[in-house]
Amino acid sequence: MLDTKLFGNKMKEMGFNFYSGVPCSFLKYLINYAINDCDYVMAANEGDAVAISAGAYLAGKKSVVLMQNSGLTNATSPLTSLNYSFKIPVLGFVSLRGEPGISDEPQHELMGPITTGMLELMEVKWEYLADNIDEAQKQLERADKFIAEGQTFFFVVKKGTLSEEVLKEVPRNIVENKNLIQKSNDDEIPTRNSALEKINELKEDAVCLATTGKTGRELYEVEDSDSNLYMVGSMGTISSLALGISLSHEKKVIAIDGDGSLMMRMGSLATNASYNPKNMLHILLDNNCHDSTGGQFTCSHNVDFVNVAASCGYVNAFYAHSVDELGKYMEQWQKEPNLTFIQLKTAKGSKKDLGRPKIKPYEVKDRLMKFIN
Repeated sequence: MLDTKLFGNKMKEMGFNFYSGVPCSFLKYLINYAINDCDYVMAANEGDAVAISAGAYLAGKKSVVLMQNSGLTNATSPLTSLNYSFKIPVLGFVSLRGEPGISDEPQHELMGPITTGMLELMEVKWEYLADNIDEAQKQLERADKFIAEGQTFFFVVKKGTLSEEVLKEVPRNIVENKNLIQKSNDDEIPTRNSALEKINELKEDAVCLATTGKTGRELYEVEDSDSNLYMVGSMGTISSLALGISLSHEKKVIAIDGDGSLMMRMGSLATNASYNPKNMLHILLDNNCHDSTGGQFTCSHNVDFVNVAASCGYVNAFYAHSVDELGKYMEQWQKEPNLTFIQLKTAKGSKKDLGRPKIKPYEVKDRLMKFIN
């Protein structure tokens, strides 16, 4: 059995001190160690955890993600389109529930035999975690070399590998909404481009992260900047990426979200609010459609996003009826930073000849890391 405390300390000595994940009984002692002795973000789902850890990496951290192998299926989108495309490495631990020949719950019957095959299909390097510290340290050193080369590495953890680590009592951060401004007038319904122009005008020295699809493409045309990141794929993870950066660096961070994207991973609102970074601004441009794929409708017309964010504990939750109001709330956040959510209804559509970024995702990542650090 591997001494969890000793192994965790070895990881910490190598610089791995930021963790995010979703619990699994096979990994509970490593999770307990991370909560007790490192920075740990309890994510709403495994995909969010990968994005949070990726954000921490962008801010200069060596980050770790923890999950059950059933959750590996949830993490495939960011692992393949965020980490792979942008060359953002994380060190991962995934449990081997449903290991062939070992009795387990029926929901793990298929996932157990295909876990390592999934990692290989995603071109993720992996090893079974050893149950002794000497071999495990050698494995860590090998993993660290892959991380240094921009490649994600996963340890597959079998039942009973890790020794007991008792979870210390951790006071939970009680958060609450302080300022709520709801819809009270008719909406101006500006174009998304005009909203992005206002955001770009007022962002000052903040990191600016744009969700996948036409939002990122339009921001690129408004102004290509070292402080920008244009998400490709990984739909729904933009605010989780922002959270990882915000918790790891003092620089201000703006996450520009879409209604379809936010609804895909709405649990992120609770996580963002719980960790409550003052330097994070979350802007929702809501056009009630999946604009990048042909304008199909979303169900955002039934969702009161401002109240959802407020109920999760965002300090400020504002409904902007116009670009001018969006600007006013942005200026307020710049002067008095607090975790803030702003919703603005925007028009459907974009110009027909909208281009795409001519810079590769990993080049965007490299220059953004230089800007942050």
